[in-house]
Amino acid sequence: MRSALYAGDLDARSTNILMRSVYEWMTIGLLVSGLSAFMVTHSQALIQLLFGNPYMIWVLLLIELGLVVAISAGMNKMQVSTARVLFILFSIVDGMTLAAILLAFTEASIVTTFFVAAATFGVMSLYGYFTDKDLSSWGHLLFAALIGIIIAIVVNFFLGSPMLEWWISVIGVIVFVGLTAYDTQKIKEMGEALAGDDPQALNRVAIVGALALYLDLINLFLMFLEFFGQSRNR
Repeated sequence: MRSALYAGDLDARSTNILMRSVYEWMTIGLLVSGLSAFMVTHSQALIQLLFGNPYMIWVLLLIELGLVVAISAGMNKMQVSTARVLFILFSIVDGMTLAAILLAFTEASIVTTFFVAAATFGVMSLYGYFTDKDLSSWGHLLFAALIGIIIAIVVNFFLGSPMLEWWISVIGVIVFVGLTAYDTQKIKEMGEALAGDDPQALNRVAIVGALALYLDLINLFLMFLEFFGQSRNR
């Protein structure tokens, strides 16, 4: 009986440590991205370098994709320090791409949109953490929908259809709301599985978890911009 209670306490402690670390690193990533975007928007040379060439944004996106793959693939073997450096590097590069948002939309609408996205993210992350419902069945459906969104975004890059863009945003909000809850529950379960395990493993999972939730929030923010963002050109 005592052993079972101890195991339960160990599970809870590991989960709390993991989730706290996940949110701390996610916050660090957001701050780094914000600073990176701010520096780009206040440097004419960087603006010209990054947005003067239409292909440069694709280079940045490919770098981001490579970093996401590297961090995710190295979850079980990568040094914690290496994972943290890659996550910070990803946050810097993502901030560079997000600078385009700061240049295109008014500051007031960006703040409003981020507040809405953050509030939605917070509610769904809490739901994912505290719900007793098994959300694992959501995984395949959400992943399939995400692939569909990516394909639609690429297609609309050439079509430039406002209607298609609107539907992408509607479906995108639904998908990333679901992914926020799903990813949070998945991270929590990892913490329970790692109870009493190597602290290094817990720290590696924290970085991967921070990356997943960072992406959920940022993409939710980007999707909400379709509804709350106000162009500077209006």
